[in-house]
Amino acid sequence: MHVVIAPDKFKGSLNASQVAEHLAQPMRGAGIQVSTIPMADGGEGTVEAAVSAGFRRVSHHVTGPLGNQIEAAYAWDPHGGRAVIEMALASGLMLTEGTDDHAKRATSRGTGELIAHALDAGATHIILGVGGSACTDGGAGMLQALGAQVYDASSRPLPDGGTALQQAAGVDLSHLHPKLSSATVTLAADVDNPLLGPRGAAKVYAPQKGALPDTVQQLEAGLTRWAGLLVEAGWASPEAATDPGAGAAGGVGYAALTVLAARRRPGVDVVLELTHFLERARGASLVITGEGSLDSQSLHGKTPIGVARAAAQIGVETVAVAGQSKLSHQQVRDAGFIDLYQIVDLAPNTHSAMTQAGAWLSELAQAIITDHLQETR
Repeated sequence: MHVVIAPDKFKGSLNASQVAEHLAQPMRGAGIQVSTIPMADGGEGTVEAAVSAGFRRVSHHVTGPLGNQIEAAYAWDPHGGRAVIEMALASGLMLTEGTDDHAKRATSRGTGELIAHALDAGATHIILGVGGSACTDGGAGMLQALGAQVYDASSRPLPDGGTALQQAAGVDLSHLHPKLSSATVTLAADVDNPLLGPRGAAKVYAPQKGALPDTVQQLEAGLTRWAGLLVEAGWASPEAATDPGAGAAGGVGYAALTVLAARRRPGVDVVLELTHFLERARGASLVITGEGSLDSQSLHGKTPIGVARAAAQIGVETVAVAGQSKLSHQQVRDAGFIDLYQIVDLAPNTHSAMTQAGAWLSELAQAIITDHLQETR
């Protein structure tokens, strides 16, 4: 018997590796062979997933989302020339307080600094995971770290941040990092939002980053100006702002798809490949996946759904675990799960479910053994 445990993080409680281990321990104790594959969808935990699959973690000091120096990291595959950049580690919302002021000033510069460091190390394929970002700067900060120059009307360098883009009057991309021309870029992004408009980066996501209504309008104006400059400079077509994924990560998707010529792919699909999930799960008795909260948003490309679909391709059934689920029984079945277990069914209250998630997951693992693995042992 072989069980593959491939969960995402339980946000606020445990990272993906910890979730996997708490589920795995009771199974190993019962004599079941277990493989743990920490997963992610391009957001938080993507570097962790790559490192668990054999990549090397590389630390580097970069500019944080608010301009301070922080230590971030990326995952490096020296044999394949691949670097996995997790935007959340360099330019993530978790590095800010989510205030209106921070939403105005947040920059993607640190993400560009990680990319530059990886290129200097010899990377020929950049995998850019953009979930969990703090900025709405259209990727201007990222490109500036890669050699771009953005000016105001007086030819002075423009300050970082999304609202500053309202004063952008010129852009010079002639000095981009020389190794970008020979590198390929994959944009690991689940969202299909355009850059501008009612479904765009500012109006949909900036409020989640702390932006008040007036700031949202300023960020929208800045992104509109930024897109116009890239079109004028010949780096983007007028239609590029409407491309699916252009609005990812506050418009970093737009900069990646245009200037970096990135190819957009669902984040979970990228991580499934990085971790060799299909090869490792082939012939398994069961796959277990999950995340902290399963809801209607989970059905649109989140980790557990991607894992279940991949497992179905090789004829392996999947069970889901969650802190809590808001999915109906039919939605659970349609998502590809044969069963669903949630901590809130065991924990006496939400506080216990969050702070003692590991212990509750171990109990859920015992239930999974009884319900799905007993007869095959």
